[in-house]
Amino acid sequence: MKAVLFCLLISFSTLQAQQNHVWVLPEANVPRLERVLFNSKAAAQPVSCYIFTPESYDTNKEQRFPVLYWLHGSGGSSPGSAAQVAQRYGEAMRAGKIPPMIMVFPNGLPMGMWCDWKDGSVKLETMIIEELIPHIDQHFRTLAKRDGRIIEGFSMGGYGAARLGFKYPQLFAAVSLLGAGPLQPDFNEAPRAGPRGRDQVLSTVFGGDMAYYRAQSPWLIAEQNAEKIRSGLLIRQIIGDRDETLGFNREFKQHLDALKIPHTYRQLPNIPHNPNLVLDTLGELNWSFYKAALKATTSK
Repeated sequence: MKAVLFCLLISFSTLQAQQNHVWVLPEANVPRLERVLFNSKAAAQPVSCYIFTPESYDTNKEQRFPVLYWLHGSGGSSPGSAAQVAQRYGEAMRAGKIPPMIMVFPNGLPMGMWCDWKDGSVKLETMIIEELIPHIDQHFRTLAKRDGRIIEGFSMGGYGAARLGFKYPQLFAAVSLLGAGPLQPDFNEAPRAGPRGRDQVLSTVFGGDMAYYRAQSPWLIAEQNAEKIRSGLLIRQIIGDRDETLGFNREFKQHLDALKIPHTYRQLPNIPHNPNLVLDTLGELNWSFYKAALKATTSK
């Protein structure tokens, strides 16, 4: 009887946790940016994302477009944050600095860590790889192949871009890590979250299991998949020298060097953990990354 009651309590707790997650975010009342819903088996309900399409998506009905998957940091996604990034990149597209592309802003929850949680209550990796990408390719005029996809993110999103890009290099032409973290092999410290925040993430996402954290980490995935990652995946790692995660970013760069994984590392002077300042400081250098990543699609 006690065992049955325990199982019922666990099931109720898992169901309650699933119900508490906000999978559908507000509409985006911004030009070129729309909220799109897709039915997710992983979440057992509809899930939203924000989609930006360039002007040429409407004017050239035969054209297919590359896709940039932009993963947000901790705190979650919102119409305003997605619109801010979309506006910056949309202006670059209109100016001819980067090829026109579709931008996808998935919902990774405020602290989802872009992975499948150990207790099974959240399956963000499964959702992105098995549901969202196929949905986008089915419902939008995408270049539905490796050469037509880039995955990028800031902070927690950079962690997600690294772990998903390195785990599935057959799906992406390029991976961009901006102020990424946590990149360390062990989650003993969290310079930005602090001990309490680290404990909460370790418990909620990774089930309090350091071995499970390591198994999800870009550090270990890079080791396991190094040979495949070396075969044509364009990688950049950008970090401000006033970012609290600088030390771990440097160690991760050294780790990639030791694995002989080609990548570009750039350390920005006087820049803290702030995505707008990172992109502002990169300036025109930012756009060369996307042109290089999509070279195979624009040269045809």
